[in-house]
Amino acid sequence: MTKKEKVSFVIEKLDELYPEIPIPLDHKDPYTLLIAVLLSAQSTDVRVNQITPKLFKKADTPKQMVKLSVREIRDIIKPVGLSPMKSKGIHGLSQILINDYGGEVPKSFEALEALPSVGHKTASVVMSQAFGIPAFPVDTHIHRLMYRWGLSRGKNVNQTERDAKRLFPKNKWNDLHLQIIWYGREYCPARGWKIENDIISRTIGRKAIIKKQTKT
Repeated sequence: MTKKEKVSFVIEKLDELYPEIPIPLDHKDPYTLLIAVLLSAQSTDVRVNQITPKLFKKADTPKQMVKLSVREIRDIIKPVGLSPMKSKGIHGLSQILINDYGGEVPKSFEALEALPSVGHKTASVVMSQAFGIPAFPVDTHIHRLMYRWGLSRGKNVNQTERDAKRLFPKNKWNDLHLQIIWYGREYCPARGWKIENDIISRTIGRKAIIKKQTKT
């Protein structure tokens, strides 16, 4: 199977499995999505979705958020981890949104990535999921699956993102990155992977990995 055929197979199977694509992080607008994605760094979506209702009950706009102290934010978000850094980032970016953007989240990679605690992946998620602008945020699931499927060398997430953007049609990026995440969680996890349940890896995966997995 050529790489082009592999890509077509992946798109076809994922569309078949996930015709409706839920967004993993609960939010109601670009600002609450930005905060949720920031909180998800080195945490889980499940844990973040447990904490954000408590935070957003107190503050779900930049103006409300800056009325809280960094310590108050930190106490609420502590269960998601890295709370000292994340609380400062949330307070700081909320103030910048008020000062520079009229309290709105900017529709620009450059502007988003200039905000405290907002990296390229967070900016990509917001651009994709809040504004519908094509992006391909790469998380651990996408990084793992792209390597297992032989679509990237797995050198780093930046390389995986470049490979994904090169291989997949731009008009599919926003759906595909979510579909791959859901597929990774359900059929191709890092641990407890059962190759017999994973039709995509079984069909197009790296032979050495499939052979090793079949033996275990």
